[in-house]
Amino acid sequence: MRRRGFTLVEVLVATAVFAAMSALAWGGLNAVIRARAVLVEEQQAFAQLQRAVSSFERDLEAAVARPVRGNYGEALPALRGDGDSVELTRLGYAGPSGARSALERVLYQQDGKKFKRGRYPVLDRSAGTAPVFNDLRDGVRSVRLRYLDPRGRWLDAWPPRDAELDALPRAVELRVDIDGLGEVSRLIEMTGRAMPPSGAPP
Repeated sequence: MRRRGFTLVEVLVATAVFAAMSALAWGGLNAVIRARAVLVEEQQAFAQLQRAVSSFERDLEAAVARPVRGNYGEALPALRGDGDSVELTRLGYAGPSGARSALERVLYQQDGKKFKRGRYPVLDRSAGTAPVFNDLRDGVRSVRLRYLDPRGRWLDAWPPRDAELDALPRAVELRVDIDGLGEVSRLIEMTGRAMPPSGAPP
C-alpha cells in the first residue's frame, strides 16, 4: 500500500484557514482587553471622584461656627464661600479613643482642571500662613457652589452682608462637571454646630 500525504495546495489552504481563524481570535481577544482597560480606567476615575465628594461632605458636616483671624489679623467668618471655592472651620478627626483633635481650617477650590483641598496649619493665621493642598480630582471642567440661608434662599456667596461671622448656611450644594463623566451634584445639610463659651469643640 502506498501512503498518501497532503498536497501543497491542501497545506496552503489549511495554513490560510488557520491564519484567518487566528486573526479573528486575536482581534476578539484584543477587543476584550481594550474594553476591560477602559472599564478599569472609568472605575478608577469614578472612585477618585467619589473620594473627593466624600471628603467635601465630611468636612461640611463637621463644620463649626468658629470665626478665625486672617493673614493680616482681619476677622474671617466661620464659613465663607463663593461660586467655586469655600473655606470653613471644622472639628478635628476622631482618634482611636473617640476623642477629636483640635479644630481645623480647610479650603476647597478649583485650580485649573483640578479640584483641591487645602488645610491651614493653624486657625488664626499670621502673615506667612498658607494652606497645604492635596489634589482630589483632575479633569474638572467646572465647580459650582450654592448656599442655602435660613430663609430658604439660595445664594451664590456666603455669608450674606447682614449675617454674623459665626453664621452657617442651612445647606451647601456642590456641582462638579468632570471630563468623561458629566455633572455630579451633592446637597449637604449643615448641622450648624455652635461653639461653647470656652471656645472648645462641643
